[in-house]
Amino acid sequence: MKTILSLLFILTLSINYASPRADHSLWDELLKQYVTSAGRVDYKNFKINKNTVSAYLKELKAHTPGTDWTKNEKMAYYINMYNAYTVQFIISKYPVKSPKDVSYSGKDIWHLKLVELGNKKLTLTMVEDILRGYGDPRIHFAINCGAVSCPKLLNRAYKAETLNKDLTTQTKNFINNSTKNIIREKKIQISKIFEWYAVDFKTEKTGVIDFINKYSKVQISPKAKIEYLPYSWALNG
Repeated sequence: MKTILSLLFILTLSINYASPRADHSLWDELLKQYVTSAGRVDYKNFKINKNTVSAYLKELKAHTPGTDWTKNEKMAYYINMYNAYTVQFIISKYPVKSPKDVSYSGKDIWHLKLVELGNKKLTLTMVEDILRGYGDPRIHFAINCGAVSCPKLLNRAYKAETLNKDLTTQTKNFINNSTKNIIREKKIQISKIFEWYAVDFKTEKTGVIDFINKYSKVQISPKAKIEYLPYSWALNG
């Protein structure tokens, strides 16, 4: 009887002290209203609804990932955080022609230590590094930097239950988008994302071509020539 009571007590504690999950519904509603299926962002209306954006960021601050969160819950949280703060930084100075036009005290949006994670202050680059630590290079096609050459901003929030499917879809869409990459069997002209984060797309036995071939409609020769396309930093709105 004592054993049963002890187990019930432990179970009660685990229920009572389970880390609360962040609610991404506010962000989901904003994305559905102000981002097109092609990834064009209506920053004007985002700015009009800046209080809702702020409310969502407060939700993230108050509900940080706990040790009992799944990997997918954590990844979805940080992807949404990265994208929401990018929009927040841009609308704080909008209208602008590029995310590079946004700065505070000489620091660009990727190096502003204004991302609030509980009591901690992070930069967007630090959030990206957290995501890179999960070892899934598909995250590079889910986070959005606010520029035309970035992978498109998904027009709904990321959720743990659909994360794997969404990451694969985003990766396929980006790689096969001829405005982002030009894929041929013997020559590829690809986004600088593959150059900047080359280490993320390689293993001891595979390289960037192997990664792209997993998702590309055109199969690339292992000996194909690789060139990197110019990156447009014009605003994606």
